[in-house]
Amino acid sequence: MPLSPAPSHTASLSWKDLRTLVLAALGGALEFYDFVIFAYFAKIIAQHFFPASQPDWLRQTETFGLFGAGYLARPLGGVIMAHFGDLHGRKKMFAFSVLLMAAPTLLIGLLPGFDTLGIGAPLVLLVLRMAQGAAMGGEAPGGWVFVVEHASARHTGLACGLLTGGLTAGMLIGSLVALGLNAALSAAAITDWGWRLPFILGGIFGLVAMRLRRWLHETPVFAEMQANDALARQAPLLTVLRASRRAIVLSVIGTWTLTAAIVVLLLMMPALLQSLHGFSPASTMRASLIATLSITIASVAIGAATDRWGLHGVIPPVIALLIAGAWGLYAVAPAHPSWFMAFAGLAGIGAGYVSLVPIAMVRAFPPAIRFSGLSFSYNLSYAVFGGLTPACVSALVGHNPTAPALYVIVMALMGGIALWAMPDVTRAHAPLSPRVGQGARQI
Repeated sequence: MPLSPAPSHTASLSWKDLRTLVLAALGGALEFYDFVIFAYFAKIIAQHFFPASQPDWLRQTETFGLFGAGYLARPLGGVIMAHFGDLHGRKKMFAFSVLLMAAPTLLIGLLPGFDTLGIGAPLVLLVLRMAQGAAMGGEAPGGWVFVVEHASARHTGLACGLLTGGLTAGMLIGSLVALGLNAALSAAAITDWGWRLPFILGGIFGLVAMRLRRWLHETPVFAEMQANDALARQAPLLTVLRASRRAIVLSVIGTWTLTAAIVVLLLMMPALLQSLHGFSPASTMRASLIATLSITIASVAIGAATDRWGLHGVIPPVIALLIAGAWGLYAVAPAHPSWFMAFAGLAGIGAGYVSLVPIAMVRAFPPAIRFSGLSFSYNLSYAVFGGLTPACVSALVGHNPTAPALYVIVMALMGGIALWAMPDVTRAHAPLSPRVGQGARQI
């Protein structure tokens, strides 16, 4: 099977390319919003979809079990969509992932509860949640591949950064919607029917995003591979496992660090700082918003920085920021509460490390198997370590209250080394077509 990369189609970022990147980032934000709002309303969902005769702790546990089922479905969904994306086109799978997320989200908002459907209610909710997880498994890897293969070699960092920033912006949108809903409606109204509104809105906007993605074009890289008969001859994942084992291992480690940054510095931060150091829920919510806004902006800026200074030039300062943010948030801020918001912002900036991971991974796998290689590595790591990180950190804090920071620091060093050592197949192959040149490096 030819593994030579297809050419980068232009040396500049045109208006058409910019529109493609913005639409991709917008769709990613809406899709990630659809996935995370379940967590914001988990307590209320538990009351609607499980028997009232059960104790609250059991209903809550069952609901978070449904939440976790979405993560378990990510690797399978990612592998399947990547398989067809490598064989039949990036655009089709990129549009399908939005539909697979938007439709279940809308249905969750309309789904009758246990009082109406009985045991069927949680079972249907489980199916819908797993469909969402399968969609997420294809969205991020598919999005990174799609935008990079549309952008020129001079703008691959910006392309990945914009898409990554869109994904993290979905978390920010979810937080703002939850806050706005609580400000606009009474607690009783939210519990009764208001909790459904974010799902219905998310589903509708997701379907709109799917329609917008219909106007996107197939990536020039895939189109040229197709024209040159350079697509995979067999199941792409089999080729990945045989020919790209080093890239897989390093990608898994890099993604492990990504999960540590997201889970420990953003998702777990409010609960950990409230329980360990007595920070108020209001202050941790503000800090969470600051951190999420910071990572959204930093993801774009760090991605663009790699276009100017190269991946190896950006890795050391970003790792230093990630370490400083983690230590400041969990070790310094508890002793100096007035610095809490500043360290939350610093932690979010350091967590912008997440945009370095796809930049390294899209270069580590040849185009014919790129979607499958990236998706398999990313989703495998996220499914395993995204699930183990909360339990591991929770167990360690009983022995050392700075354990969350130490965990992130260790992972930051490992992730930095992994990204530094990542292979770059774009340097090893000549372009397929002589019409592409101008000194542009191939993607």
